Amino acid sequence: MLSYKFRLYPTKEQTEKLELSLDICRRTYNYLLAELDKGFTKVELANYLLDLKIVNPEMKEVYSKVIQKENDNLFSNLSGLSASKKNGNKVGRLRFKGKGWKKTFTFNQSGFKLIDKKLHLSKIGDIKIKVHREVIGNIKQVIVKREINKWYAIIQTDANLQITKGEKEIGLDFGLINFYTDNEGNKVSIPNNIQQIQKKLKKAHRNLSRCLIINNIYKVD
Repeated sequence: MLSYKFRLYPTKEQTEKLELSLDICRRTYNYLLAELDKGFTKVELANYLLDLKIVNPEMKEVYSKVIQKENDNLFSNLSGLSASKKNGNKVGRLRFKGKGWKKTFTFNQSGFKLIDKKLHLSKIGDIKIKVHREVIGNIKQVIVKREINKWYAIIQTDANLQITKGEKEIGLDFGLINFYTDNEGNKVSIPNNIQQIQKKLKKAHRNLSRCLIINNIYKVD
């Protein structure tokens, strides 16, 4: 599976819908966690979501599979706690999530479509997206993420990254005169940008030294 992270540029109306989706997903997680403490199974909680939508009609503003993913997240977190406990770690209980805690929500398998420079998300709309590289494979999942005041889409596809390994081995010797010399005698000069930085660094040190000297001359006890 390959993942691509692209910047989203939602409109004001779309931003409000994204924020609403985050908060409803957070509240849904908390609703399910409360029922989990009563001994409900994963399947029973999935069915319980239908009742939740009747009591909380605002949940209908979020795509159904996005809501269902919170049930998967809950049991994934529960499995993580169990595994940690089996490894001998001291673990507590799953906690309810406060407002502003949640940063992501997920479209799994459906509810999304990438068309040219727009990412369609069901119940939200066609959001402008900056696709700076080719997406390889079929899109299986889209994770929408908020980072402070910016929005991103993490697009995951079914493509596998294949890395080819050569049979030849080389040795590199890094030095001060040359950037490196390999075991066959090939040399690469030190990049000019490093030399430029060194010049600037020397100049900055000289300026700092002058400031310290002047400061000592006019220092008053």
